[in-house]
Amino acid sequence: MYIGKEPIVGNFQKCDAITVVNGQAAYTLQVSSTNVVPESANHMLVSLNGILQAPVTSFTVSGSTLTFASNLATGDVIDFVILLGNVLDLGTPSDGTVTNAKLAQDIISGETALTSEPASTDELLLSDAGTLKRIDYSLITNTPAFQAYLSADQTVTSGTETKIQLNTEDFDTDSAYDNSTNYRFTPQTAGKYFVYATVRGNAGSSALDLEMTAIYKNGSSFIENQIDFRANDALLAGITVTAFIDMNGSSDYLECYARCLGGTTIKGSSTRPSVFGAFKITGA
Repeated sequence: MYIGKEPIVGNFQKCDAITVVNGQAAYTLQVSSTNVVPESANHMLVSLNGILQAPVTSFTVSGSTLTFASNLATGDVIDFVILLGNVLDLGTPSDGTVTNAKLAQDIISGETALTSEPASTDELLLSDAGTLKRIDYSLITNTPAFQAYLSADQTVTSGTETKIQLNTEDFDTDSAYDNSTNYRFTPQTAGKYFVYATVRGNAGSSALDLEMTAIYKNGSSFIENQIDFRANDALLAGITVTAFIDMNGSSDYLECYARCLGGTTIKGSSTRPSVFGAFKITGA
């Protein structure tokens, strides 16, 4: 229930005075000497000789032309014509009166379901201290991210640190990993990244004396992990290293290196014995 003065909505206009012409039924509607087009006959108040006329039956309107049901005669007076405005001119709705059903679906209404993961530049809405703001999806996801593995065995020189050519991608969200030439991850988004690598060395029938896995940043070792097997020689071993690494988002890059002492093979296959991956940490 509404209490108080009813709000005025619509674009109410009073047409210029119209002079009756004997034997004429059609008249042009103008406001300030400019033709106007009513929404329909039902959106008009027309008074003829002091009597309000019934829309459609007593008069019709087409464009800016008002036509009475019969010709007017000398002595008839068109008292006024008032246009009630466009039905779409609703003024300012009261709080809580606009529902999703009244909104076009190409605006933010929540009526259209997204059937796939949002693109990195898709935007979400959030409240920042009470102010509604847009934010790119990429800013709240752990991307860029990738994981690659060595699809076949790679031969290395015993005792020499060698870049591992992890050539097959499980995923690469931003195409930031080069899996064919440099075998490096170059994210173009600044931030802290969790980086991991596992390399599995194989000495065959010989003894694997030592194995080391390292993550290189910009061509230099950033962190490494190694196990010395010389007290109890191994034939096959997988060494894992992990790290949190700051990346500048422009030129920094990461690579995976390994060194085997006594072994000359880094294992690779679709079972992923040797992997390299990273993802951006949100909020860090």
